[in-house]
Amino acid sequence: MDRRVEHLDPPRPARSDPADWPLDGADGSLPPDRAQAILEAAKRIGSLLKAKDHPFALAGGVAAYAHGAAVRLQHDADFCIRREDADAVTHTLREAGLQVFLPPEDWLVKARCLGQDVDLILELAKRPVTSELLDRAEVLPVDSVHMPVLSATDLVSSLLAAFSEHHCDFGAVLSVVRPLREKVDWRRVRAERGGAPMPAAFLFLLERLQVIEPEEADR
Repeated sequence: MDRRVEHLDPPRPARSDPADWPLDGADGSLPPDRAQAILEAAKRIGSLLKAKDHPFALAGGVAAYAHGAAVRLQHDADFCIRREDADAVTHTLREAGLQVFLPPEDWLVKARCLGQDVDLILELAKRPVTSELLDRAEVLPVDSVHMPVLSATDLVSSLLAAFSEHHCDFGAVLSVVRPLREKVDWRRVRAERGGAPMPAAFLFLLERLQVIEPEEADR
């Protein structure tokens, strides 16, 4: 059993050509486990984007998984793309037989792949996805497929930015931060997020749990 995701099936043979992947649910053989289904969807989207040389980076829970965090995938696969590339990416996915649609929110594009939701994010933490953000991505394996993944610092910063009075699940983010702490530039995270109440509270919690050094020692 994989230590990072519960109830994963054994890895399937890799498909080197995205054209060999089945259409969305067309073969009726979706993985029985939701986490594995999300991974398969992420692998297919990543393969399609790589094949067409689209700039992108994997984000969200699957990015945390790729970095080695003990996450349980339950919702969707997230990818960061630049707004100026949205039309080209949408064309690539539709050409591959995937459903793509525009939600009311103007900061993302949604798709369906292998029965799973995929978010193509144009703005991460209320900031436009830029070439600089994508250039900082690290190429990591997602099961059998290597693809650009948000840097640990950008990933953690985006997770802290999502905290608010209405959404503040410290426990879920703590499980991501612990294994990534040595890869994160905490000075930059503090500079970007430490001024807001909820991220500041989470950073204080990390200090008390001795996950990170106190701010004074980090200077």
